[in-house]
Order: sequence, then structure tokens, then C-alpha cells
Amino acid sequence: MKSITPGFESPAGQLDLDASSKMTRSPKAGEAVAETKVWNTKNLGLRLGSDFIAGFSAATMVAPIITIIDKGIMQNASGQATIKDSLTQSLKSLILRPHTIVLSKPFALICMLYGGTYLTANSLDTITSTVQNKPATHVTSGTMKFAASSSANIGLCLFKDQAFARLFGPGGPPRPVPLPSYALFTLRDCLTIFASFNVPPLLGPVLNRNLSSEVQKSISGQTIAQFAAPAGVQLLSTPMHLLGLDLYNRGGKNITWGDRWAIVKKNWGVSAVARICRIVPAFGVGGVVNAKVRKNLISKLE
Repeated sequence: MKSITPGFESPAGQLDLDASSKMTRSPKAGEAVAETKVWNTKNLGLRLGSDFIAGFSAATMVAPIITIIDKGIMQNASGQATIKDSLTQSLKSLILRPHTIVLSKPFALICMLYGGTYLTANSLDTITSTVQNKPATHVTSGTMKFAASSSANIGLCLFKDQAFARLFGPGGPPRPVPLPSYALFTLRDCLTIFASFNVPPLLGPVLNRNLSSEVQKSISGQTIAQFAAPAGVQLLSTPMHLLGLDLYNRGGKNITWGDRWAIVKKNWGVSAVARICRIVPAFGVGGVVNAKVRKNLISKLE
């Protein structure tokens, strides 16, 4: 066996040590370290299915009353009938002949509108939780949710509004809805969507901090915000809705803005109450049902 003089090292051994040190050295500061991005894809298909079930279940539940109220607002604005007469007749039909409401075109349009809006908001939450590797029950409240929900709601609502205007507008052949009406309806819906999807997650915690623990056992700040925010914004959005309808119903010839404002002011109060009564089911009751059904379904998939 070959001996090695103390104090001296074999050249081969030195090479081995150098190679080992090179292979195991830590990365220097500033050097990029590759990281694998992790997505939360667990039960993704079932989670998206839950988004659909929650959205359209909530929409179907609130659609009858929203259909009746929307019809009344449209008929009142066009002069076909007063809101009182329209609501009375439609409620009788719902009680005595419910199939005439549930199987009607207006009912299908309302289901499409709110089911599509809820589904868009739900799907965005699911996509966000997937890409950011967060729990499946994660709920967003940022700009992206507002943009996505607004785009879906506005597009679907414009389609619904032009159909309702032609179904329940003044007599005569249907005519195109003017662009200013579309613009007013768009602004109206942006306000409603912002108050329905973005305000409650921000306002809810503030209300919780100011509610006693005893009150919170009965109702949470989040639930209060979900009802109050979309209802309150109707005081601002109703004049936009009425002006858009008047531009369609009476056209744009030989009518002054003073005349239009007189019509808007005349119908503002009763129409605002009616729109609050429709928006509370749509984004209050419907929003709460959608959120709770989705949470219950998805929490079982985590």
C-alpha cells in the first residue's frame, strides 16, 4: 500500500476535492434560481361545475320576481300600463298560472342575465385560486373581478334590455335601440356591478367591526353590505335607466332635454323603489345564495 508523506497531498486527491467543491457550491447572490410554479388544480372540473350550479340556481330562484318588476318598469315607461297594474296582473299570473311566467321569454332572459353574471364572478374566483395556488374557497374583490363581471353583465343586460324594450315598449314595429340608450344602460350596470361584487367584500369587515357580537350572531356585516350596497346605488342609476328608455320610447326628434328631465323626474321615485325591489333579489338574495351555495359545494372538494 502506497504511503503519503504527512503534510503533502496527492494531486489526484486535490483534483477530487476541487471537483466536489465545484459541484456542491451554493449559488452566488444575484444568480437566478429556477422555481416551479405550483397551481391548485385539485378537482378543477368539479369546482367549475359548482360555479355553474351555484350561479344558475341563484338566478332561477330570483328570476320570477325580477321578471315581473322589469316588465312593470318597462310598461310604465312606455305607457302600456302603470307599475301597479302591471305588477298586479303579473303576480296573479304567477300564482294562478305560474307556467306563463316560468316558461316565458322574459323569464329566460333574466335567468341568462344573472346566471351568466354569477357564473363569471364564480369562475374568476376559481381561476384565481387555481393560478395563485390558494384555497378553492378563495374569493376575490379586485379590479379584475369588477372588469370581468361588468363585461358579462353589461353585454347580457344590453341584450335583455333591447328585447324587453321591444316586447313592452310603445306600439308599432320594433326599431333599433339608439346608441345613447346603450351608453346609459352601460353606465347604469357598471354602478350596479361595482356595488354588488366589489363593495361588499370591502364594506363587510368595516360593518363587522362596528357590530356587537350579539348582533353578528343573527346577521353579519358581509350580508348587510351585500343587500345595502346594490340597493343604495339604485338612487343614482335609476335616472340613467329612465333616460335611456325615454330615448327609445319617444325617439330623438323635437323633444327638449327639459321635457326628458320632466319625465325622468316624474318616474324617478316609483322607479327607484321598483329597481331597489328588483336589485335586492338580484344581487342581495341572489348574491348571498350564489356565494353560500358555491362555498358549500366547493368546500367539499378541497
